[in-house]
Amino acid sequence: MQNELIYIETVWQKGSFSKAAQALYLTQPALSLAIQKVENEIGMPLFDRSKKPLALTEAGQIYLDHIRQVKALEEERKNRLYDITSMQRGLIRIGATSYLISHILPPVLQMFHQKYPKIRLQICEAGSFELREMLIEQQLDVIFISRVDKDLPYDLHPGFQDHLILCVPDILHSEEIMKDAALTGEDIKAGKHLQDDCPRAELKCFSDLPMILLEEKYDLRRRADDIFMDSGIKIKPQLEVAQLLTARALSYAGLGATLIPDRAILPAQNGVHYYRLDHPQAVRNMMLVTNKRSYVSFALQRFMEAFSLVYSAE
Repeated sequence: MQNELIYIETVWQKGSFSKAAQALYLTQPALSLAIQKVENEIGMPLFDRSKKPLALTEAGQIYLDHIRQVKALEEERKNRLYDITSMQRGLIRIGATSYLISHILPPVLQMFHQKYPKIRLQICEAGSFELREMLIEQQLDVIFISRVDKDLPYDLHPGFQDHLILCVPDILHSEEIMKDAALTGEDIKAGKHLQDDCPRAELKCFSDLPMILLEEKYDLRRRADDIFMDSGIKIKPQLEVAQLLTARALSYAGLGATLIPDRAILPAQNGVHYYRLDHPQAVRNMMLVTNKRSYVSFALQRFMEAFSLVYSAE
C-alpha cells in the first residue's frame, strides 16, 4: 500500500498521469492500473479526470490528508531516533519569503552549517499565507510571522525586528519635499533612522506619487494601508506585486514609491531617497513559529538557538 500512496501523491503533484509516470520511472498504463486498483477497492474515484490539471475528488483529498500525516509521522520518527542517539543529524524544513531568504537567513544558515554540518536544511520559498498552511499541515518545521492568528496551533519563538521605510526614487522626488528628512542607503545601514532625533516623513507630502505595493492578501500591504489611512490618505496603487523584492526593484527603477523593510535596503543604490515612518505598524516583530502538534527535534532547537544568537546581539 505504501507504493500506492506515493503514486497518488505524485499524480496530484504533477497534475497528470503521464508526468507522474515519468517522475516515478513507470509506464503510464502501470501507474493507471495501480491507481485504479485503489479506486476499485474503495468504490470511488480519487481524481476528477475531466479536469486539467487533474483535481482530487473528496475521496482523493482524504487519501492526500492521510499521506501527509504518514509523512509527518515518519519524519518525527526519524528525528526522535536521531535525538536519542545524539547523532546531531536530521532535517529542518524552513519556510520563508524571498525577503527573508535573501536578507535575514544567510548569516544564520552559515553559522548553523559550520556547527552542525550533518543536519540537512530544506528551504521552501513561498508567500506568507501559503507558508502558514504548510506549517499547519506539518509540511514545514518552522516559518516566520509578524502577525499571529490566536486560534491557530502555533508556538512562538524570538525572531528579529525590522522597520518599514518609505522609498522614493529621485525621478519622482521634488527637492523641496521633506528635504531635511531624506535619508540615504548608507544612513539606513548606519541606523540613523532608529535614532530618536531622526525626522519622520509627513506622508501627505507624498500622496500624489504613484505607489507600488504588495497585493492585498499580504501583511505588509495591510500595514501600508493602515499607515496611509491614519495619515488621511487612501492609496490606490499604480502597481500591485506579489514579492517585496519585486516592489523594491520597480521602485529603484523609478516606477513608483514603495514601503520596504530597512534590512532590505541596498546601501549602494543610487537615485532614491528614504524616509522614516512614524507609525506603530511601521515596526514589525518577526517571530519564528512552529506547530504545537509537531515534535521539536534536536536539530530544530539548535537552529532556533543559532537564529537567536545572530539577532539577539543587535
